[in-house]
Amino acid sequence: MRILKTLTLRGPNYWSIRRSKLIVMRLDLEEIAETPSNELDGFYEALSETLPTLVEHYCSPGCRGGFFSRVREGTLMGHIVEHVALELQELAGMPVGFGRTRSTGDFGVYNVVFEYIYEQAGRYAGRAAVRLCQSLLDTGRYLKEELDQDIADLKDLLASSALGPSTETIIKEAEARNIPWTMLSARAMIQLGYGVYQKRLQATLSNHSSILAVELACDKEGTKNILADAGVPVPRGTVIHYLDDLESAIRDVGGYPIVLKPLDGNHGRGITIDVKAWEEAQTAYDLASEASKTRSVIVERYYRGSDHRVLVINGKLTAVSQRVPAHVVGDGRRTIESLIEATNRDPNRGDGHDNVLTRIVIDQTVLSILDRQGYSLSTILDNNEVAYLRATANLSTGGIAVDRTDDIHPYNVWLFERVAKVIGLDIAGIDVVTEDITKPLPDTDGVIVEVNAAPGFRMHVAPSQGLPRNVAAPVIDMLYPDGAPSRIPIIALTGTNGKTTTTRLTAHLYRQTGKVVGYTSTDGVYIGEYLAQGGDNTGPQSAAMILRDPTVEVAVLESARGGLLRAGLAFDQCDVGVVLNVAADHLGLGDINTIEQMAQVKGVVAETVSPDGHAVLNADDPLVAAMEEKVRGKVAYFSMESDNSIVEEHVRRGGLAAIFENGFITILEGDWRLQVEHVKNVPITMGGMAPFMIANALAACLAAFSQGVDIEQIRQGLRTFKPSAEQTPGRMNLFNLGKNHALVDYAHNPAGYQAVGEFVKNWQGQRVGVVGGPGDRRDEDLILLGQIAADVFDQIIVKEDDDKRGRREGEVADLIIEGIRQIKPDCNYEIILNENQALNVALDNAPQDSIVVIFPESVTRAIEIIEARNPIADSPEQNTHHAFPSFGSISTVS
Repeated sequence: MRILKTLTLRGPNYWSIRRSKLIVMRLDLEEIAETPSNELDGFYEALSETLPTLVEHYCSPGCRGGFFSRVREGTLMGHIVEHVALELQELAGMPVGFGRTRSTGDFGVYNVVFEYIYEQAGRYAGRAAVRLCQSLLDTGRYLKEELDQDIADLKDLLASSALGPSTETIIKEAEARNIPWTMLSARAMIQLGYGVYQKRLQATLSNHSSILAVELACDKEGTKNILADAGVPVPRGTVIHYLDDLESAIRDVGGYPIVLKPLDGNHGRGITIDVKAWEEAQTAYDLASEASKTRSVIVERYYRGSDHRVLVINGKLTAVSQRVPAHVVGDGRRTIESLIEATNRDPNRGDGHDNVLTRIVIDQTVLSILDRQGYSLSTILDNNEVAYLRATANLSTGGIAVDRTDDIHPYNVWLFERVAKVIGLDIAGIDVVTEDITKPLPDTDGVIVEVNAAPGFRMHVAPSQGLPRNVAAPVIDMLYPDGAPSRIPIIALTGTNGKTTTTRLTAHLYRQTGKVVGYTSTDGVYIGEYLAQGGDNTGPQSAAMILRDPTVEVAVLESARGGLLRAGLAFDQCDVGVVLNVAADHLGLGDINTIEQMAQVKGVVAETVSPDGHAVLNADDPLVAAMEEKVRGKVAYFSMESDNSIVEEHVRRGGLAAIFENGFITILEGDWRLQVEHVKNVPITMGGMAPFMIANALAACLAAFSQGVDIEQIRQGLRTFKPSAEQTPGRMNLFNLGKNHALVDYAHNPAGYQAVGEFVKNWQGQRVGVVGGPGDRRDEDLILLGQIAADVFDQIIVKEDDDKRGRREGEVADLIIEGIRQIKPDCNYEIILNENQALNVALDNAPQDSIVVIFPESVTRAIEIIEARNPIADSPEQNTHHAFPSFGSISTVS
């Protein structure tokens, strides 16, 4: 077997709308392409012995052991690889279950699709599954050591990819409230929400967190001074920088016992408590100094009592946890070392912050703490005798947490909420030492030891004892109070032809509202009135750029076939999903071989519409109209036919639609009928002479109207949007060159050629076509381009793109000429393969009053060639050209 290609999907996609995280592995089964598993000697036995847990895969017939039944009865290897890839992730602690395997148009090649949680782990699981199955085929076994290594590697990838427990807690709460989130590319930051409604998190720091407060909390001595000035009980202490100052510092705080800790430490690193002698103090000083970036050490009086962590969010006390240092309890039989090993076998313990609890690591600190208690690792403790292993109670060093939220005294609630405000933190973790949290802090000689920015949530969400607390809820309440919006309107558009024009027009209509619109298209990423990034930007990365931008209030996203297949959509749902049409273009690419499969690709946009949104569908295209069956939200149809039966029935039931009726763009809803604008006043329709542009305008009007854009604003947008090189480059750009005209359009498939051709046939003079086609299209598509060109043009120049896309030079031209000859054997055509030369020859030799229609590979290059000839800038009253007797508006470029 051989893996040909692996794709990582991250959003709603061709394979699944709901399961957005999928690996698509294109797998060549080679010599076993048609060999079912029941004909592979010993394979079932080897597989069931290697991965007996596959018995839990139901598959069909839908019962335990169902997958193994399929293997015994006979199934192809791609299906088996799919299940093995899923099971390897399960064994590594990543629960996944969705998968499917489908044949492609190539013999023996299959798309193996399976779910993942973390990308790198998913891709690794696919490779490991192929490796495992190939080994079973070749040798009849897969060594246990190899399987163990695969699982260990997957666990490592899980550990390196997983969010921290605090972040994970907040993300789950956001998801429960339907708030979108995404990872940002720097500093482990998370973005909640889209556009202007976004908020950012880094662990438990938020964009509400004051940098002054965070810096103050990191300065332990400064924090203590500020709190002391506010009358808050804090430990007596001082800061030293040299060992020579230690003795005097001990005297200053009142003598032993003392605490030594780094000035800028965290997670309990470098802290030693209850120091009672000079030699011990020297060792503790060295430990604290090494843990401090500035070699600064705090010396404090030691206060007896239990360690508590108080969590205050947005000024309100949220949770209280009593923290107990890592320890073991004797049973009269086992050594302390054995007891530590037994404790670490608890499945709730993991490395770092990966689990509810952290494994206890035996290091010099543990040995020192044991020695101070008169113990060693070989000591056998009496029954119920306790040996502490750490001086501090941090969970990150193996401590446990006991929830005490319901026990705290009201005075302490007031005090701790006040402390958070004194420091200025929106999310504060306050460390308190007191012998009894149920009594006022002054009554127990308790003190506030530290105030922490970015406190961990793990101890509160999953305490070792007591009630778990939903501490993420107040964080989300703070960021999005009273149900504040987290999503901006998303209008997604797709189709075979007209996507870019409709995207630009839709964005223009929304701009009439005064909002900042971000949109993506084949021309680039635009934010407001400015180009943010040039080039073809119709994939999920460009869409994500818009959704990440903090100035964008409305997102209008062109969503092309390629991005949908390569990575899926960049969003989980949209407010409006527009599907313009489905035609035979790009067939044979990306394993999409039929127009029905292409319709399924385009239908992803319609299926992603939210329950409160609208899918805007072309009622004149049967493949698009049929998408209504899978739409979760509402449907709005558009049609060029005023008596379209689908629209009539839809409107009769109170639905929303737009039609072209009596020269007007008209919106219908139930019994209500509104004429928006006559197409002669809509420049993009070329005075009503370009039906496909009218259809685009209908779709754009529906996309805006369904989201509440006012009719007057829509009307104004229609009147002011012109098919110019500035507003719609490469989309019906008509240039007046004096003795003739030139038209530039990026049509590159038969449907596009046909649409432009219907418009050009209205020209009264000679029609010259400069035609070509992308090399990755099917032969029959290129032949059809030639047939359409022969039907439309009096003279034809056949050129080729610079990028041959796998074809030899002249091959595309030969196929187009074959089509020309089939329709018009005596057609006046010539071959000029170089696009620049072809354009110049056509423009130089164009007859008087003719139109030269150019279908370029590079729109920019074609427009530059034409503009170098100084086209005439017509005044509005000159816009009606005699060659188009019924033509209302020709937009020219100066």
